[in-house]
Amino acid sequence: MAARLYALTVLASDPDALALFWRDLLGDSEVPIPLVFTKADLPRVGLNQIHFHLTSYTATQEANVERALSLGATHLDVGQRPDEDHVVLADPEGNEFCIIESTNNWLAGTGFLGELAADGTREVGVFWAAALDWPLVHDEDGETAIRSPEGTMLVAWGGPPLNEKHGRNRMHFVLAASGDLDVEVERLVGLGASEVSRSGGRVEMADPDGNEFWVRA
Repeated sequence: MAARLYALTVLASDPDALALFWRDLLGDSEVPIPLVFTKADLPRVGLNQIHFHLTSYTATQEANVERALSLGATHLDVGQRPDEDHVVLADPEGNEFCIIESTNNWLAGTGFLGELAADGTREVGVFWAAALDWPLVHDEDGETAIRSPEGTMLVAWGGPPLNEKHGRNRMHFVLAASGDLDVEVERLVGLGASEVSRSGGRVEMADPDGNEFWVRA
């Protein structure tokens, strides 16, 4: 039986302040995965491996952008083209996120936090589909995407070329083993992950692209 996606950990210099920003921005929307903010002095270098895509189905894109800016977000230039419809912002610690236009059909049926958009190869998308037992809903030209069984969130990988990795990622998945922890670790290794270290009842692992994640009992 596959592990459960337990949380997404976000490393932050001021985790309380960053948690407050995201709590206020996400508001009463049902968050499809718990966000855990943890203290770490990890300077932002380059783009994150994961960033959020927020939908504009229950409020206009303009209203969502204005609300984000009023809470402390800022506009961010990541090389997007002038004709692109999504708006790129940064949270108070510089983590990029996008507010997607209401006409976007790709995220139809998802919540406000509709997608985790990730930098990664096809191999890593296939790995996570098997690791979580989530259906692979897109597999084309190196790009992949999986959708939660409830349909409320997508995780997508953009395919090559990948961004340069600068040490530890600022965001990583935490999985909860459905049974014996060692058995789950062995299963994930068989799918292409590698074990990195152990700490108490948790095991740090790396996916096929070398992105760290944790598995807990």
